[in-house]
Amino acid sequence: MKGQESLRVLDIGPTSSTNINYITGLGHSIYMANLVEEAARPEWVLPSEPGEEARYDCDRFFEANLNFSGRQFDVVILWDTVDFLPEALIEPLFTRLHEVVAPGGLLLAFFHTTKEPNTAFCRYHLTDTEVVEMQKSGSYPLLNAYSNRKIEAMLHDFSSYRFFLAKDNLREVIATR
Repeated sequence: MKGQESLRVLDIGPTSSTNINYITGLGHSIYMANLVEEAARPEWVLPSEPGEEARYDCDRFFEANLNFSGRQFDVVILWDTVDFLPEALIEPLFTRLHEVVAPGGLLLAFFHTTKEPNTAFCRYHLTDTEVVEMQKSGSYPLLNAYSNRKIEAMLHDFSSYRFFLAKDNLREVIATR
């Protein structure tokens, strides 16, 4: 992001004033969406029969939380949001992300390698170095730990993607639309 000007960046995670200041300081615009916090709200859950898995009003959820009136983004930072979202929201999330990432745009996502019960939901902070700082943010449970094959299936609409091993039991994935 340092080498380009006037990028549109979508940060999908807990609001970070550090990220807002960092990205706007580079001359880019930033938009925020906290999907994990929103998905935990009961208004998105549809009535279901006893014993049935919870169903979500995906259309209404994404219309309320990822509607940018046709605007596209050069960079989407997804962090580890996917691992904390209910399974029912995952496929429609990637469909919507593919729509809002501009052609040639990039998506950065983290995925947990294991489903540890004490994994904290974090706010990530960009820095001037290659290090991304983490800060516990809320008490949302880790719902998923996806295999590489499942992640590849999520990204099937993107033109390419690369996997990197990060620290703290995370995989980093960069996808290009």
